[in-house]
Amino acid sequence: MRKESLNFLKRLVATHAPSGREAPLQRVWLDYVKPYADTHFSDAYGNTVAVLNKGGSPRIMIAAHADEIALAVNHIDSDGFVYVRKLGGVDPAISRAQRVSIHTRKGPVLGVVGNVAPHLSKIGGKREVPHAHELFIDIGVSDRKAAQKIVRIGDPVTFNTEFEILRDDLAVSRVFDNRIGGFAIAETARLLKSSRQKLNPEILLVSNTMEEVGLLGARQITHELNPDAAIVIDVTHATDCPTIDKRMHGDVKLGGGPALTHGVGNHAVLVERLEKTAKKKKIDLQHEAASRTTGTDTDVVFITRGGIPSALVSLPNRYMHSPVEMISLTDLEKIPELLAAFLTSVKKGEAFKVKV
Repeated sequence: MRKESLNFLKRLVATHAPSGREAPLQRVWLDYVKPYADTHFSDAYGNTVAVLNKGGSPRIMIAAHADEIALAVNHIDSDGFVYVRKLGGVDPAISRAQRVSIHTRKGPVLGVVGNVAPHLSKIGGKREVPHAHELFIDIGVSDRKAAQKIVRIGDPVTFNTEFEILRDDLAVSRVFDNRIGGFAIAETARLLKSSRQKLNPEILLVSNTMEEVGLLGARQITHELNPDAAIVIDVTHATDCPTIDKRMHGDVKLGGGPALTHGVGNHAVLVERLEKTAKKKKIDLQHEAASRTTGTDTDVVFITRGGIPSALVSLPNRYMHSPVEMISLTDLEKIPELLAAFLTSVKKGEAFKVKV
C-alpha cells in the first residue's frame, strides 16, 4: 500500500467516532477526499457527501458508515466509579481491563474498565461473564462530586488500542469496522481522479453516521440523495479461525479478496455487473449469502423511496467488534480498484433494473 494511503488509514483508525459523535472523523475523511471532488456537503446529523462528476447520469451512491461501537456514561456511584450502557454491539465479556476515553465537552478523559483479580471475583467457584451495566470505569477520582466535574451522563466512551502490522499485510486495530469503508471510498475518488478516464455517472461518496445503533444515518442521507443505484462498503466476518461453524456462517478468508453478498436487497443486475468487473480486472472475490438481512446499511438503502438497486461489498474482518480486529491490507486495496473500474464502465443514463 502506498505510504500516503496507509497514513490516511492510520488517521482514520486513530480518530474516535462513537455513534452520534462522528464529526471529528468526518473532518479527517473530508480533508482527504476534497481534492478529488467537485463539491461536498453535510446534513443536520453529520452525514457527509463528496460529489464527483456533478450532473452526470446515472447517480450512483457509494456509502460507508463512519461510526464505531462504543459505551455511554449511564451512572456515577458515590465512590466516583462510572457505569455505562452500550452504544452498539459491544461485547461486555472482552471489555474489562481495557483503556478507554470518555468524550466530554472539554475533551477526552482517560479511564480504565475495572477488572477484579480472578481469585476475588469467583462466585461459587465460577467466574461470571458481566452484563454491560456491571462494567465500571475508574477515572482516578474518589467520589461522585469529583467525577461529575469531569464527566456527565450521556458522554460516549471508546476503547484505546493502536494500529499495528501483525505480519506481512495483516493489520490489527480497533474500528476497522468501518474505517475501511471510508478509506475505500476516498481511495476510489483518488483512483478516478488520477486515471483521467471519462466518467458518465454522477458519483456520490457518502460517509454516513449512526450505523451501529440502527442504520440511522444511511436512512437519512439516502432519502435526501435519492440515487439511481448504491453500493455499500462494510466489513464481514472472516470465518477462518477456530470455533466458527462455516456451515452456519459461510467460508470467508483473510487474503481471499473482498466479499460480495447475494440475496435479499442485493440487486441481481448490479451484483452481476460487479462480478463481471472483478473478473475483467482479475480481482478475486469471495461470496456470501444473505437470508433476511445483512446487518449493514444495505438493509435500509435498498428500501428507500421506491427501492434503490443496491449491492454490498465487504472486507473480511477477523475478530470483529473487538479491540483486535484483523484485516488484510491487500484485500482492502482491491475494493477501491473494483469500485473505480465499475464506475468508469457505467454508461450514460444506464439503469439497473430486473427484466420481467
